[in-house]
Amino acid sequence: MPNPKRRHSQQRSAKRRTHYVAQEVTLSTDSTTGELHVRHRAHVSEGKLMYKGKVVSEKAPLKA
Repeated sequence: MPNPKRRHSQQRSAKRRTHYVAQEVTLSTDSTTGELHVRHRAHVSEGKLMYKGKVVSEKAPLKA
């Protein structure tokens, strides 16, 4: 397995890490219930699992 011949400087590592940024979560409102939820994810509303305004499961999953 190849190994680096020389050590990378701290500046070089810092330049590489400048693009490591936490992304904001995109929220949208459900068309049927009007609740805010994370986009492209199923969400629990009134004990039912909803996705794209439709009921996916009648029982919400238990949180561990």
